[in-house]
Amino acid sequence: MIRLLTACALALGATPALAATGPFFSLRNTDFVVLVAFLVFVGILLYFRVPAAIGKLLDKRADGIKADLAEARRLRDEAQEIYASYERRQREVAGQADEIVANARREAVAHANKAKVDLQKSIERRLQAAQDQIASAENDAVRAVRDRAVQVAVAAASDLLARQMGSEDKSARIDRAIDDVARHLN
Repeated sequence: MIRLLTACALALGATPALAATGPFFSLRNTDFVVLVAFLVFVGILLYFRVPAAIGKLLDKRADGIKADLAEARRLRDEAQEIYASYERRQREVAGQADEIVANARREAVAHANKAKVDLQKSIERRLQAAQDQIASAENDAVRAVRDRAVQVAVAAASDLLARQMGSEDKSARIDRAIDDVARHLN
């Protein structure tokens, strides 16, 4: 405080007011009145410890700024952790998506192959059924032709025998012819 008063006195001592005529320590000298008012003002400030209060306020503000900076660092670190977690999760999800696509492709290929095998089996079954139907129709046709040939042969033989023989011979020969035809067919 003494240093402050000395510095103020030296600063005022170098003013042009000292070069003016008349006494400096007079209430009519405005420089003296301003100096006294200033010193009283500084004294009041020092008496009520305003510089200490201002220092405390500045210290509180500095502490608040430090706390804000610490909070900002903490939030930044937390945000970086969340971002890193998000990137990890995104990589995991991308890996899972790739795996799902690969599984879907494998399943699609497997289903396509199974469908081909099923279609091939179905075609083979239908071909076999068609061949069986053809063979059955062929056997029916052969049997029908054979039956018709027997009927024609029997009719021709009976007609021929009817012309050549009498009624007793006819019966005996017809019976023998029928037996011969039956032996040949079986």
